[in-house]
Amino acid sequence: MRIDSHQHFWRFNPADYGWIKSDWPIRRDFLPVDLEEQLRARNLDGCVAVQARQSLEESRWLLELAERASIIRGVVGWVDLCSPDAAKALEEFATRSKFVGVRHVVQDEPDDRFVLREDFQRGLGMLHPFGLTYDLLIFPGQLPAAIALAERFPEQPFVLDHLAKPRIKDRALSPWREQIRQLAKLPKVSCKVSGLVTEADWQNWRAEDFKPYLDIAFEAFGSDRLMFGSDWPVCLLAGSYESVFELVQNYVGRLGTDTGEKFFGGNAVKFYGLV
Repeated sequence: MRIDSHQHFWRFNPADYGWIKSDWPIRRDFLPVDLEEQLRARNLDGCVAVQARQSLEESRWLLELAERASIIRGVVGWVDLCSPDAAKALEEFATRSKFVGVRHVVQDEPDDRFVLREDFQRGLGMLHPFGLTYDLLIFPGQLPAAIALAERFPEQPFVLDHLAKPRIKDRALSPWREQIRQLAKLPKVSCKVSGLVTEADWQNWRAEDFKPYLDIAFEAFGSDRLMFGSDWPVCLLAGSYESVFELVQNYVGRLGTDTGEKFFGGNAVKFYGLV
């Protein structure tokens, strides 16, 4: 199975998607019918739909989409892990076979140590018993806290979204490089090669801009814990689906067929338990 491990759907309205700026071309609806052609053109069998709103309604809506759209093989939804009612919400969603994990937009939290809060960790500790994964959406400055979190929950499967959004436009590597290597030492942590073009110069990026970051990711996580994600439609701010796919396909193509099969599906299927 070939999988895009990270993309989003939404019916746009300014109230729910305030982070989408008024002059951005993604200020419209994006639904499964809009993605199907892109997947088919690249022999991808399906995708993992990831939350874009922080509400239980978002999780329920994505699961409804998944019931009608066969391309959606898994849903990473949202649950307020800090809430005393977190277990109730997790019980509701864990019964749905396509609900595979939870994500919180940690990158927007003003406290870089948000994930180390006692109430958040209490909720996070409930995921593994329910057989659920956790997507880490963070900026580089939040990597130390993410490392500490993963060390405290060694049995919890984590996946780092977008390589923690390194400062590609500024060509900055350190301390991101050293912290990525430290995080990758934890065997239950995987990583999505996704969301990179939007961290580069949107209008003028070139394939070689990403090579130092891809080199570090593949060195640190190896071929068994990296997965392709388009971050569509957010990626459209800086490039087409085709250009994002070709960017990583050309890089991974040099690493052999086995690595390519894992990267473009096998690792995502294993991590999320997709069927």
